[in-house]
Amino acid sequence: MVPILSNKNSSLGNVLVIGGCGFLGHHIVKILHSSYNCTISVIDLHTSRNRLPESDGVKYFNGDITSIESILPIFLQTKPEIVIHTASPTLTGASRELYRLVNVEGTRCVIEACQKVSVTALIYTSSASIISDNVTDLINADEKWPIIPAKSQSEYYSETKAHFLIVRLTPITAQAEALVLTANRSASHPSLLTCSLRPAGIFGEGDVQLIPNMLKVYENNKTGFQLGDNCNLFDFTYVGNVAQAHCLAAVALKATSSLSTTPLSHEKVDGESFIITNDQPIYFWDFARAVWRAAGSEKSTQHVWEISKDLGMLIGGIMEWTMWCMGKVPSLTRRQVRYSCMTRYFDCSKAKRLLGYRPDVTLREGIERSVRWFEDQKTSKFSKNEKYG
Repeated sequence: MVPILSNKNSSLGNVLVIGGCGFLGHHIVKILHSSYNCTISVIDLHTSRNRLPESDGVKYFNGDITSIESILPIFLQTKPEIVIHTASPTLTGASRELYRLVNVEGTRCVIEACQKVSVTALIYTSSASIISDNVTDLINADEKWPIIPAKSQSEYYSETKAHFLIVRLTPITAQAEALVLTANRSASHPSLLTCSLRPAGIFGEGDVQLIPNMLKVYENNKTGFQLGDNCNLFDFTYVGNVAQAHCLAAVALKATSSLSTTPLSHEKVDGESFIITNDQPIYFWDFARAVWRAAGSEKSTQHVWEISKDLGMLIGGIMEWTMWCMGKVPSLTRRQVRYSCMTRYFDCSKAKRLLGYRPDVTLREGIERSVRWFEDQKTSKFSKNEKYG
């Protein structure tokens, strides 16, 4: 049994997208609007960005998920049957405290609100990184791989004004996922079905990390450097495919809720996590060069200066220490070196089998769409500056 329904022919009812004005969230809203029969509402801290036109019928609400008093009235007003929870601070701008507040305490509030208004399905955006210690290679990793405990996590940093604060953010995401999955068919609220999606390396239009950073390297004419030997396969996933996976999970949970019996363990969607990728592992620097080619680069790899991992770690350590003493941000860190040299790809067979997931947009097309979007944004900003002086 695979509980998959057709898109337009089956109603999802009232859908509430939390974080629906964010990078991933607004892509989910677009796909729901264009491909599914449902009424869409959005909660976000700031709803002035990434909005669909009012004529499209999407309702937007400013709300703080860390406060049940803030979001419960919105739940009561919109009466969602399905909640898709994507809200999370960006890694580059959040302290550990804010990340924990939003991802853990915020998720608690979301679950509480779901339970109070009898929501049918809750889909949570987790991360494939929760099974990574950011040191060990991941080779065709799947959902059976263990979640890495906090004591084994040493990565992801947030910038502060004077130094780098090493924070363990990935375990926080794992805690939030655990809250969501534990809420599935709980004794006190057995009608609430939940699942989590673990996307790997999201990129696309509206990206605030991966693509803009790679484009910055190109614009600064630094594409002649390469960390490592480029023999490490990596998973990058186009945001539209990740958004579609969330919609498919909503369809599957809605279908499960109408069953008179509980699915067998190998058929279950509720209470489960799903890795989401483009199903196209690529060598790390091949992806970067594809981005640069889409931006107009015509350089070959003949004159690329390859910096070994060991040398890169040495340089990164020196730069971190030097810039820390000066109260500045280093242009190269040991984290970046490790990340660029890791093998890190996953198996998304479970999502394909149980959700009917297939990545509709290839890596090449996703890269071209992404770079085109950023170029359009730059042109639009330039035109406005020209117009208003």
